[in-house]
Amino acid sequence: MPRRASSPHQGPRWGLRIATGTSVLLLAAGGVGHTMVTGLSADVRRVDPFHGLDSRPKVDNGVNFLVVGTDRRDGLSAGQKERYKLGGAACDCTDTMLLVHLSGDRERATVISLPRDTYTRLPPHKDRATGRQVTERPAKLNSAYTAGGAPLTVRAVEKLTDVHVDHYLEVDFTSFMSTVDVLGGVPVCTTKPLKDSYSGLDLPKGTTKLNGGQALQYVRARHLDGGSDLTRMKRQQHFLASVISQATDTGVLMNPVRFNKVAATLLESVRADQGFGTEQMMALGQAMRGFNPASSEFASVPLADADHRVRGLGSTVEWDRPKAAKLFDALREDRPLSAPAEPARGGPPQVEVAPRNISVEVANATGRQGLGARIDRKLRGAGYATTGVPTNARHTERARTTIAYDPRWNRSARSLAAALPGAELVKAGHRGARMRVTIGDPDQSVRRVRPPDESISPDEAPMRGDEVECE
Repeated sequence: MPRRASSPHQGPRWGLRIATGTSVLLLAAGGVGHTMVTGLSADVRRVDPFHGLDSRPKVDNGVNFLVVGTDRRDGLSAGQKERYKLGGAACDCTDTMLLVHLSGDRERATVISLPRDTYTRLPPHKDRATGRQVTERPAKLNSAYTAGGAPLTVRAVEKLTDVHVDHYLEVDFTSFMSTVDVLGGVPVCTTKPLKDSYSGLDLPKGTTKLNGGQALQYVRARHLDGGSDLTRMKRQQHFLASVISQATDTGVLMNPVRFNKVAATLLESVRADQGFGTEQMMALGQAMRGFNPASSEFASVPLADADHRVRGLGSTVEWDRPKAAKLFDALREDRPLSAPAEPARGGPPQVEVAPRNISVEVANATGRQGLGARIDRKLRGAGYATTGVPTNARHTERARTTIAYDPRWNRSARSLAAALPGAELVKAGHRGARMRVTIGDPDQSVRRVRPPDESISPDEAPMRGDEVECE
């Protein structure tokens, strides 16, 4: 698809918008026909985020979207505001920024959360409230919108990331709630009750299907997890992945009637650049018909200091510049954030989850005496947390080992499979964290693996879209 030419800790957070923005508008457009998409495109309100921009990063492979969520709530009723605790005046700022990269082959999407309190220096600009020219000054990233609207927001993000922004999408409270409802709700799972009196969130342990208002409470709750911005963004990313799963599993993306209803609801509260129109929707939709949750990955910018104090600004977030640079290098070079585990120079493969954190039970289905105990010992020797008590399973004529796993522990399953050459992964819902290895191959071997890079915290590790794990 031709690229568009370049044009002259306290607020709520917004992970969901990109799910509907990319998975509905972009992924399905090719399946609903040119006439329908043309009508939808005509309903989009326009903004010029590239006005006056110069000295921009060079255009790279793929397409980059800057998706911002604002605090506008004009379309909500008084009852909704009261029920979901949305009182008070809306701030004229961005609550969340997401940088979304669609690969050049349109087979992969990468979503990176940019912390709203990121410390930066806003470039010189004309203040949109006073009309006066302002020199470069220190600020939090979310204030760029307040000071200079969409153009200054794009300039600030491009300066921080050195990534060229091709398209700009802006959405608000109303679209968030309405779009979740028209999807029929979105399920989330949690290993413990979640309750936040400030947002009104009150979820039991287990899986709950959230309506639009509950989803809003879930992603904006700021008094959970010790108030950590990273864990809050991680929660939003899990929710986003769940939205994509909901849209793909229920056939929304390939059903013209349902697609039209979802897209029309979303577009009521969306603003986008002039370059994001019918042809872009059609080209992206046609290219991405095969898109699925496993084709998406999510990450947050690595931080050096989550409480960086700056005079006049208070607490800000300071990025780990070397790690952040590697993250954005991957976007510019159109590479996945995490490549599949492969042996390094003939050595053991590196896995995403440390073996010591993976619980394993072994069952022997070959009929060969003592094989279960041998595989159990070898897996334990490779670092896996085996039960130490292997069992016998019904004999199978199929000479292949299987690993039964709960889909919520996708990364752990792949990390175990790396140690068992030839083993087949088999999804088994509601198993929990423990994997079950059923040995079908009488010659099954076990190889050692390399644990993940310990310098990368779990909060910074990229997550794939099919890894909707409980918190």
